Amino acid sequence: MISPEIPKLKHTKANHFFLIAGPCAIEGEEMAFHIAERLVKISDELKLPLIFKGSYRKANRSRIDSFTGIGDTKALDILQRISNQFDIPVLTDIHESEEAAIAAKYVDVLQIPAFLVRQTNLVIAAAKTGKWVNLKKGQFMSPESMKHAVQKVKDSGSDNILLTDRGTMFGYQDMIVDFRGIPTLKKYAPTILDVTHSLQQPNQSSGVTGGRPELIENLARAAVANQVDGLFMETHHNPSIAKSDGANMLELSKVNQMLKRLIAIHETVYQFDK
Repeated sequence: MISPEIPKLKHTKANHFFLIAGPCAIEGEEMAFHIAERLVKISDELKLPLIFKGSYRKANRSRIDSFTGIGDTKALDILQRISNQFDIPVLTDIHESEEAAIAAKYVDVLQIPAFLVRQTNLVIAAAKTGKWVNLKKGQFMSPESMKHAVQKVKDSGSDNILLTDRGTMFGYQDMIVDFRGIPTLKKYAPTILDVTHSLQQPNQSSGVTGGRPELIENLARAAVANQVDGLFMETHHNPSIAKSDGANMLELSKVNQMLKRLIAIHETVYQFDK
């Protein structure tokens, strides 16, 4: 297991996987701080490294009337204040090159969405900020092809790279995780499995994405057994009212017990690999 040397990332000597978790989008100050506070308590209790995530703006929307955000500066400021108050690193995604330098003033990790990971100018702009860059594998890409995205970051002068698999399109309305890709991705950078977006079920007719949240722990268990370096999951205190991706988020009240079970699996696998 590899823990990235991200500023403010704590508990990295526990030899656990690290966790990227938070709501899909920053819907407001109260909800963001509530989720962050709970995740920090869990992180400290379990000695599990935590990166808090939240999108300051949702650009990849199926419909024009979908929720996109509360305002860029307002949401970025909330992320920065969460980082300062809880002394943890924070992550957000960017969608256009000019966003990189702006978001980098507020967060520790810039995430390149899966749909955009082949956008060269976007990847270069993120790398040139000097921040850590989380490259999400495109749903349409093989694990092997991600080496080119990694190389773009390196050629831009940065080795601060994370890779996240979020499933591969399986037909038009389903995703599948091919665990054969984990060892390949780990050759290039610390590798994370996104256990919530991998269970999305895009709905082309309604434009509202569905999901299979009851399978989140199944995917997470397989990921830990296959020695991913980190897990990515979106969580909300009430997914049914979440303004984005509620159909595939994990309920916040279930996070602690699930992580305890995942840590037990990790410790068992680690003992056999010693």
